Amino acid sequence: MIRVTDLHKRYGRTHAVKGVSFEVNRGEIVGLLGHNGAGKSTVMKIITGYLEPGEGSVTVGGLDVISDRIGVQRLIGYMPESSPLYPEMLVQEYLLMMAELRGVPGDQQETAVLDAVRATGLEAWLLRPISTLSKGYRQRVGLAQAIVHKPDVLVLDEPTSGLDPVQIVEIRALIRRLAENSTVILSTHILSEIEAVCDRAVILIDGVLAADSKLTDLLASNSVRVSLRTGTTGVEPTLASIPGVEAVLPTGADAGNNGYELWTVRCSPASSESSAEPLSAAVIAAAAQAGWSVASVTAETQNLEQVFRDLMSDHIARRSAAESAAAVSGGVSR
Repeated sequence: MIRVTDLHKRYGRTHAVKGVSFEVNRGEIVGLLGHNGAGKSTVMKIITGYLEPGEGSVTVGGLDVISDRIGVQRLIGYMPESSPLYPEMLVQEYLLMMAELRGVPGDQQETAVLDAVRATGLEAWLLRPISTLSKGYRQRVGLAQAIVHKPDVLVLDEPTSGLDPVQIVEIRALIRRLAENSTVILSTHILSEIEAVCDRAVILIDGVLAADSKLTDLLASNSVRVSLRTGTTGVEPTLASIPGVEAVLPTGADAGNNGYELWTVRCSPASSESSAEPLSAAVIAAAAQAGWSVASVTAETQNLEQVFRDLMSDHIARRSAAESAAAVSGGVSR
């Protein structure tokens, strides 16, 4: 539904988006994740036709965002980070105006507005000035204008920004309902937002695509903890000999089993044992063959915060290495 290919965007000397490529299929809810300044809003503005790419291409529903911008925008419902609401207007007036601007035929505008109002739970606020609404309900109005023309694609930039915990839960539930009829791409720097709403995450770091994966794959554990009787010998060499294992680390005493200590066994993500299930089986087999006393073997849980932190660390390390290499090269050339 959305195809982004080798996208670049510069603002003067700042290279905000650097060769980003990804696709969003029909019916997916994809989270565009990154730190502040990672390039999320720039990518979304290019997808929606509000900015032109410096290099690369973007298509939505097979239409090119540069050569057929209006055609692309007809397919999209867009909610920017700060929704362009008119506080002096009634909710009903504003949504009717947006329906007309979106090209909804005159005889269908009232029905379209009522459908959007029901979907966003705004029935009781139709005749209120937008200025009197809470931040949560203003967000609902922003979502209602984005879906009033029943778009194939919803693009939501920081949809829960500034909301309280109750409002955040309500907006998340609303997005999941809207996704039943539309493809959704939303941007956020709030990690829990992605885990709560999305099927897939596209992660940007300093304008570079750092990861693009289903959440189930991204959060899959590649390490297990094994509880062995204290004083067990040969643990590191035995477990390190398992194919694909990249680290065997002592983790300390096992608080749940007196006289036992914990070891963490981690596989390389590229190995055939990279998920917890085959790794656990391999650890159990090695322990049985060695005759060890094992209290438990459990998969380590992983969350998006850990994944993002690891990606940031890898990115910073690669960037530092590249800068060092460039400095050395420059010194040699002189």
